[in-house]
Amino acid sequence: MKVVVVYESMFGNTRQVAEAIAKGVAQKALVSVLNVNDVTAMMLANSNVVIVGAPTHVHSLSRPPSRAEAATQAAEPERELTLEPQSQGIGVREWLASKPAIPEYFAAFDTRMDVPRVLSGAASAKIDRILHSLGGKRLVPAESFLVDTKNRLESDERPRADAWGAAVAVATS
Repeated sequence: MKVVVVYESMFGNTRQVAEAIAKGVAQKALVSVLNVNDVTAMMLANSNVVIVGAPTHVHSLSRPPSRAEAATQAAEPERELTLEPQSQGIGVREWLASKPAIPEYFAAFDTRMDVPRVLSGAASAKIDRILHSLGGKRLVPAESFLVDTKNRLESDERPRADAWGAAVAVATS
């Protein structure tokens, strides 16, 4: 079984979650972790499963203006945020809009603020709908991983992402 974890990340939280998910998946499958800007059609064609994740911006997937706002936030020293190197490339929204040929199976995740989902929204819901519309079969329900008000990944989210990745891997068998 070959799995590709595709992510978009502004401040590193979604990347950290993607890496933890991959650790869980690696218990049962070969796994690659790629920023959305590095995904190729060949990588997807050689995989059985794609796991896609992104940060939640304004209740859904990021857009160029919300990515620009992230850059503005990172430029404010008091926020102590570091912008990921590829954060200003394309986002998951644009990549999915290109209608990539995806593997047969998928799972979706996001990072979002630790507030009720009705207030934050969840990018994973949009990812899930689009991957399904592209013909994929959902392996597990979409999942959200939480960041605090300072935009730092909550301390228990990496182990939870690892366990979710393991659950995705089990669902492939």
